[in-house]
Amino acid sequence: MSIQEARQGKGIDGIIVESQNNSDYLVHPSLGMRYPVMAEFYDCAAKLSQMDRLGIDISILSVVPLWLFHWTPSEIAQDFCRQANDWLANFVSRSDRLAGMATVPLQAPDAAAKELTRAVTDLGLQGVQVGTTVNGVPLDDEMFKPFFDAAEELGSAVSIHPCYSGKPPPFQDYYMKNLTGNPLATATAASRLILSGFLDRHPRLKIILVHAGGFMPYQIGRLDHGFNVRQETSAHIQKRPSEYLRRFYFDTITHAPAPLAFLVDLVGEDRVILGTDIPFDMADTDFSHIIEQAQLPPNATTAIESGNAMELFNLG
Repeated sequence: MSIQEARQGKGIDGIIVESQNNSDYLVHPSLGMRYPVMAEFYDCAAKLSQMDRLGIDISILSVVPLWLFHWTPSEIAQDFCRQANDWLANFVSRSDRLAGMATVPLQAPDAAAKELTRAVTDLGLQGVQVGTTVNGVPLDDEMFKPFFDAAEELGSAVSIHPCYSGKPPPFQDYYMKNLTGNPLATATAASRLILSGFLDRHPRLKIILVHAGGFMPYQIGRLDHGFNVRQETSAHIQKRPSEYLRRFYFDTITHAPAPLAFLVDLVGEDRVILGTDIPFDMADTDFSHIIEQAQLPPNATTAIESGNAMELFNLG
């Protein structure tokens, strides 16, 4: 899908372009989503200038989660993912300060495995982003095994981001679809990956939970209690859920120092990486002050701001 196609009303899944006050917006009418098309999305110089202003040395870029297209016919998604990965690989090749994460047609797991392999081995992309569900099917479902097997074999980090799967999200009032819905979707996906035995089936898989893991890290004691008292909670795992926390990586997007300090203490400084959500309105552009106010040890700050991500994405 190109901007030109969207202008002509031919965008994937009904996506169109609207212009207002000399600015373009990508609009998904059925989802009620509207995103400004900012220069940082497509202009390398603009992106690097933004990074300079914020004190960011290297950025790892991914497709906007709305464009994962996990809910479209697989042929459309496969074609889009190939084009998106080709474009992103070309974009990040313009600067050694940029890296990219692949997009895959996860509704077709075999094709997703093939496209991830191509994106990593041929295009040089680092890792992959997927939604928290695919048309309502949770990621721990066995249908996705070919894809996760490929990611595990390639050593590619899998970033899990909430995705609306073609339907209007819940919690429409007060922008709660993002404020509450996104952390809840991440917590639900992560809880299922633990409780279903998925993590035991994929012992080498590297998974990133955005938005600091959503609500899950802060309610992990509840999962442990359920493991102790409910047979269905402990049916597929032998360890307490909290013992799986370090199987995940978590970004820093808490928007406040106290929860960030709690997260680092809970999972360890080596499992937290800097995240920003740039360039959206929910981005954390104050990350340097929040990390400073969290009063982390100097070695932890260095690891979180650079070292952990460099190792996770093989950027050293």
